[in-house]
Amino acid sequence: MEEKWSFDWRSDTLINCLKSLVFLRKVKETGFILFLILTLVSCISKENNIEKNYLSDKVPGKIPISFKPELVPKNKIIHKGIFSPDLSHFFYTISDKNFSNFTVYTIRKKNGIWTKPEEAFFNSKYDEHGMSFSPDGNSLYFSSTRPVYIENIASTWHIWKSEKINGEWTTPVYVDIPNLRKKLISHPTISNSRTLYFHSSNLDYSEMEIYSSKLVKGKFQNAEKVPIPLYTDIAKCTPYISPDEKFMIFASIGDQLDLYISYKDSFGNWSKTDRLNGTINTYGQGNPYVTPDDKFLLYTVGRNNGEKWNVKWLNITSELKND
Repeated sequence: MEEKWSFDWRSDTLINCLKSLVFLRKVKETGFILFLILTLVSCISKENNIEKNYLSDKVPGKIPISFKPELVPKNKIIHKGIFSPDLSHFFYTISDKNFSNFTVYTIRKKNGIWTKPEEAFFNSKYDEHGMSFSPDGNSLYFSSTRPVYIENIASTWHIWKSEKINGEWTTPVYVDIPNLRKKLISHPTISNSRTLYFHSSNLDYSEMEIYSSKLVKGKFQNAEKVPIPLYTDIAKCTPYISPDEKFMIFASIGDQLDLYISYKDSFGNWSKTDRLNGTINTYGQGNPYVTPDDKFLLYTVGRNNGEKWNVKWLNITSELKND
């Protein structure tokens, strides 16, 4: 990929730099013009480094824009996109328009250059989807329809995990959630406290809700439904949990999927839930993911008929509570 020297005068980085320069200009100094030039070059360089980190020629502001639409092959749809915590890999899911043949692809950064897409190491002949990393980057969780080969385990989507040991990823293993063995389980996301969040439903996708399960002595415990306060009892899916569990973004299931954010209070309760703003919730949204710096939200937009699916992203910092 050709590295581009470009910037956007409306970007937050450059705006903050210019504000600082306006303040400094009020002070009488020698060599201000040289200082101005060096500062602007530094700001532009910083902006280009952000673009390089995030696989894009342009980073968004508060208005969502499409993220790498050229990644989606003709007659296919994209479902989710995530970066590894060190921003060295980007993973995304592609399927047919009839929601079959889910395959995860990856693009990796090598010597500062992003490679061409290739199938992810954990793909099988079955469906793979809903991947996420542990905050330290040493575990990768994902959903798969591959058989478990354990008695009384339903044949459906389950969670699998691979560990990174000495720089190599291990063969994925089934993640057992004891009280949900006969349920559909998908879209895992794990926190610093090793609490796994995901959605689960009946095999026909009815009664879908978000659950959590704590890892204790190497085993995940019985899952509990996450008590998210909403104005109505509505189904929920595709959660993203922040590493510190201060907030969670998820999709509500209604006439269309809408993205909501819920916050944990000082007592550990989910006490406040808000619908994300109208520039985000426009068309049917799901699969939220927030970059490791809590700066950008990536999410999927599309209709149930498989039309007009794409990943969008925006700067999410103004949506996040700072207290």
